[in-house]
Amino acid sequence: MTQASKGIGLGVGLALVLSATTATAATWSDTSIGYRFGTEFTEPANDEDIQKHIISFTHASGYAYGQNFFNLDLLQSDRNDPANNSETGATEAYLVYRHQLHYGGVFGEALSFGPVRDVALTAGFDLNTKNTAFAPRKRQFVVGPTLKFDLPRGFLDVSLFYSREWNNCGFCDPSRVTFDPYAQLNVAWGVPFDAGPVPMKFQGFFNLNTSKGEDGFGNDTTSERLLRTSLMVDVGQLAWGESNNLWAGVGYEHWRNKFGNADGPGVDTDAATFNLEWHF
Repeated sequence: MTQASKGIGLGVGLALVLSATTATAATWSDTSIGYRFGTEFTEPANDEDIQKHIISFTHASGYAYGQNFFNLDLLQSDRNDPANNSETGATEAYLVYRHQLHYGGVFGEALSFGPVRDVALTAGFDLNTKNTAFAPRKRQFVVGPTLKFDLPRGFLDVSLFYSREWNNCGFCDPSRVTFDPYAQLNVAWGVPFDAGPVPMKFQGFFNLNTSKGEDGFGNDTTSERLLRTSLMVDVGQLAWGESNNLWAGVGYEHWRNKFGNADGPGVDTDAATFNLEWHF
């Protein structure tokens, strides 16, 4: 097992352990397997459009003091994004874990004001590995406050995180890269609604990262923004009367200055996707 695989395995194990500690007292939970497909993805220093199949496992749950979120994406590229020393497409794993500690859960009364129904302290990490020649192994830690907005249905969270990131660069010497601390503005939402007789939801997230200093080549990074969103139809409710079971829809990924790269091919992405979700 490679060091990168060990890191992902450790992250999965830690996230599952942290989630399991609250599972017996969960007030709600939602688990799903998802699929995304698109043909217009990009990678820095690569001027080709890349086709990707993406399988995801997602779990969210709440308990007396807060909530957990876990997502693992497994991404398979086509040959335009090749694996190291190969003509076949690269494989990537990307894991996200976040835990929120709610003010209202801890102190017994929500800290609400205006449109905000409560405030939380959020902490978590991102881990990734990809078998390209560049051999990225991202390790990111985030912590900061979250405003939880009061919506009639669904959720809207706005967070401001302090972030530290470490990575690997297969072309750099030394290969380990330590970035400067930076700020991340994160907006996450999931809003169900009805379009006449059709049950739907609009969901996604937006990240805005400030510059994180120099990369492994000694180049200055720049601010980075990522929007990933989807509009979904509750197919299960329409077809066999079971809500929040099978969803289908379309998505969009908008990424600028990918990984903090200021210029060059592949640093900007505009990719439409086909999306499926099976909740159980």
